Amino acid sequence: MLERSTVENTLNTIRPMLLQDGGNVELVDVTADGIVKVKLVGACGACPMSTMTLKNGIEARLKQAIPEIKSVVAV
Repeated sequence: MLERSTVENTLNTIRPMLLQDGGNVELVDVTADGIVKVKLVGACGACPMSTMTLKNGIEARLKQAIPEIKSVVAV
């Protein structure tokens, strides 16, 4: 089972890049079937590139660090 703390620790390695652009990501939930739910906040919440940031940045990094993750979705 995915540990919420493991996901949060990995998100902490991504946050500095998001913060540089005035955005951030909040962990909402980690499901038993490997889905990570996040909320993009600040500049990331309204950015037209947020889908790309979510999939090519956040999801890619999380999946690389934690292979059990199936998907990352914004809520």
